[in-house]
Amino acid sequence: MILADEPTGNLDPQLAAEIMVLFEQFRQVGVTFLIASHDLALIASMDYRVLQLEAGYLAGTGS
Repeated sequence: MILADEPTGNLDPQLAAEIMVLFEQFRQVGVTFLIASHDLALIASMDYRVLQLEAGYLAGTGS
């Protein structure tokens, strides 16, 4: 299992997308990962389950 806290936080959009491709490759071989991110557009572009937190509480789920 990989826990990633803002893995693309200080990266330009192209490099951030490349990092997300790496996560997808991990997923394809069975690795579980949890990504904490404020970049909702980047996460929305991927086919991942999303848990949204607000003030420490679960505010929504989706894909």
